[in-house]
Amino acid sequence: MSTDSMIFLENLTVTGRTLIQQRLVRKSFTKGSQVIEKGDSVSGAYFVLKGSLRVFTLSPEGKQATLYRMDVGDTCVLALNSLFNDVLYPAWVEADQDTTIGVIPSDAYRTLFGSETVIQDITMRALSSAVFGLMSELEVRHVQSLDQRLARYLLMRASSDGKVHNTQQEIASEIGTTREVVGRLMVQFTNRGLIKTGRGVVTLLNKPGLRSA
Repeated sequence: MSTDSMIFLENLTVTGRTLIQQRLVRKSFTKGSQVIEKGDSVSGAYFVLKGSLRVFTLSPEGKQATLYRMDVGDTCVLALNSLFNDVLYPAWVEADQDTTIGVIPSDAYRTLFGSETVIQDITMRALSSAVFGLMSELEVRHVQSLDQRLARYLLMRASSDGKVHNTQQEIASEIGTTREVVGRLMVQFTNRGLIKTGRGVVTLLNKPGLRSA
């Protein structure tokens, strides 16, 4: 994977572009792999070159709660905060699928931030996107019922052929409940003709019905 996924490169100065090309470190992870653990020291700014990452936290009971996702071209605002404030990473990050990231070491990113307008813009946009994402997630968790949250998740995560390739445990972690609850809701959705379930895959049969669930 080249740095082509980092489309902002073309807007950097020659010096900035050269610095990234010289210092960028690529790391690859298989789906479900732990990328960062809570309490880790962050070595730099992370950009997704391929695949996607999920940032989550854990409740005292051990339930996962997704904070936000990073897709191709995105960077992690929590990593940036750790980088600039010299604090440990406050959450967990895992690969949502087979993923390659590019890491710009901390000293190099600070140099770029001080001299490159495009890096300053990326940093501010990452912060803004994360804030809105967290506000949206909080609203969903406090306003929507579990069946509505499940329906929303399935609609958002379905591929173009209407399939969601996640296990019930993975879905439960995403919407903040248990696998048993997800299983019961899946049976209800199946009986209503909204979905069809298989091993590690859910097929959406009635999207309008799910939207009104």
